[in-house]
Amino acid sequence: MRVGIEVGGTFTDLVAVDGGKLRVFKVPSTPRAPDVGAFNALSAAGIDPAQVTDLVHGSTVATNAILERRGSRIAFVTTRGFRDILFLQRHDRRSIYDLRYAKPEPPVKRRDCFEVLERIDENGNIVVPLDEEAVRNELLPALTNGDYEAVAICLLSSYASSAHEARLRDLIVQAMPGLRVACSHEVAGEFREFERGTTTSLSAYVQPVIDGYLDRFEKKLAEAGFRGDFSIMQSNGGRIPAIAMRRNSIAALFSGPAAGVVGAIRQAQRSNCRDLITFDMGGTSTDVSLVQDGEAALAPETEVDGLPVRTPVLDIVSVGAGGGSLVWVDDGGMLRVGPKSAGAQPGPACYGRGGTEPTITDAHVVRGTIRAEGFLGGTMKLDKGAAHRAFEGIAARFGMSVPEAAAAAIRLAVANIVRAIQIVSTERGRDPRAYALVPFGGAGPLLAAEIAAELSIREVLVPPNPGVISALGLLSADYVKVYTTTRRMRLGEDVPDKLREEHDRFQRLAAEEYRSHNLAGTLDCSLEADMRYVGQAFEIAVPIDLRSIDRLSVAELTASFNEVHRRVYMHGGEPGRTIEVVGLRFSARQRLEEMPVAQEREVAEQSVREVAIRGSGGEDLNARIVPASRLKVGAQIEGPALIEGYSSTTWVPPGWIAERDASNNTWLRKKS
Repeated sequence: MRVGIEVGGTFTDLVAVDGGKLRVFKVPSTPRAPDVGAFNALSAAGIDPAQVTDLVHGSTVATNAILERRGSRIAFVTTRGFRDILFLQRHDRRSIYDLRYAKPEPPVKRRDCFEVLERIDENGNIVVPLDEEAVRNELLPALTNGDYEAVAICLLSSYASSAHEARLRDLIVQAMPGLRVACSHEVAGEFREFERGTTTSLSAYVQPVIDGYLDRFEKKLAEAGFRGDFSIMQSNGGRIPAIAMRRNSIAALFSGPAAGVVGAIRQAQRSNCRDLITFDMGGTSTDVSLVQDGEAALAPETEVDGLPVRTPVLDIVSVGAGGGSLVWVDDGGMLRVGPKSAGAQPGPACYGRGGTEPTITDAHVVRGTIRAEGFLGGTMKLDKGAAHRAFEGIAARFGMSVPEAAAAAIRLAVANIVRAIQIVSTERGRDPRAYALVPFGGAGPLLAAEIAAELSIREVLVPPNPGVISALGLLSADYVKVYTTTRRMRLGEDVPDKLREEHDRFQRLAAEEYRSHNLAGTLDCSLEADMRYVGQAFEIAVPIDLRSIDRLSVAELTASFNEVHRRVYMHGGEPGRTIEVVGLRFSARQRLEEMPVAQEREVAEQSVREVAIRGSGGEDLNARIVPASRLKVGAQIEGPALIEGYSSTTWVPPGWIAERDASNNTWLRKKS
């Protein structure tokens, strides 16, 4: 048996592959103890951990530790003269009209930042040797007396040579064997000191939290007789053995959203759909990503709580428009949705757990697109009256009825999500009309058709069990390791040879690391070069075709760069301008077996066959109710209709047709 468990902000999802069949379950999350929610899911599914051979886990533990500032007390060690790098940051201002604007707060206090005398230049040459005597006499006593749980080391130009960082780590570990140490050359071995410093400090900040979480999880598994493989989802869309996550916890920052993209890609490919825009609307946020030819783009950097994190992540844009996102009125009298969320506790007002503020889920209950009697296949009853009462204040504020206020909130959520999709598509040179929209998450299929209409997208593909696609993605994910390095070199005749040398080095490194984790098999590899015109501030990722790397030429590199540059900036191929390579990114992937075809989970038969719906334009509609598990292949359902499943409901508006295909995907298409 193989099991994937994804801990979300509102629900914890489980997908199990048992004897070639898929089983799915959802239970409420336990935000203060995510591992409890995970084991509740195993218990609800009746799964004995002793029978599980492969367990994959994804959670928001690392992200929440940063957002809620519940990480560990850490020290930051850097080169003399750079103690304030985490506080100076970049000379940008995110909110230029905010008179109270303050820069994001680093995870370490200034009094906990220390300096050492040393200097390495950008070429890796030692300019000033590491002053080991000062380290022993000054730094080590300060660290010993500081009651720190972890130390982040980020020395100047350590991306070019790790000698001083490695030696400093050895000295610290020798003096304090139990202290966790994060080195920047291992966490983010690239240039740009501030980004490397924040990434390393955040990694050290959450490492004890991740270690403690994994310790509790593994202990419970061992007590239950688990003897299988335990792996963790990474932000780059691949899994990694849990033991490896202990060395670089920052890699798990966005494991949940990444798992959803992977699950959507795998399921869409069953219907020969390779160009898609994924749209994951869960309880607290909506995450969107663009997939070209079956591959999601990797971004070299992301951001959490305003701080840059230099680690490869799937290119995902998030907005605060989840099912649990609060609907509120700002100081200027404007209706807003998110980013604050009701979360799992107390949750939306309709959950009956003490929540009183209106959410998007409550809006759907008022609108009628979520039936109080059919939620989670009828296993969780909702309070329709509480949902109405939650919107009474907003309705009175704007002089409208409660259904009108709920419909306005949903339209605003649609607008926020449309904007996020435009960021990953039109703003990056992609026309969204050329892609299929793939919604998932508990709330995604409810808004998919309306979002597609706003963007003139012609097709929507709703996967089976859309509310647990992230958990499915955990099981579908391959083992992946991404390596990055800074190599600055102007494009000349020697560059292809240097790229081949780096490629060979990366291959050896990846093969050795996979062997150390007892993972045998063929590795699928890819290589990207970060390139730019000399003088540009930022670079673009240019893929290198490894099938012809032995014949790689300057002309081919130039042509590839110009093509990507034109797509991103609408110009390129400028004569007389020198091109340079500034970094490389190498990915090594070990592919796993295919998942069985997913089946919709059966739900209890509902006696109601039709329900009153308030349309997006305010019109009253009578919508047909169709159980998702009983939708036959090839059968067409004309809107207005609700396709109700265990994990999610799909809204088919008037003028749209739904049809199930042989892969159990449901296509929504607008009538001609």
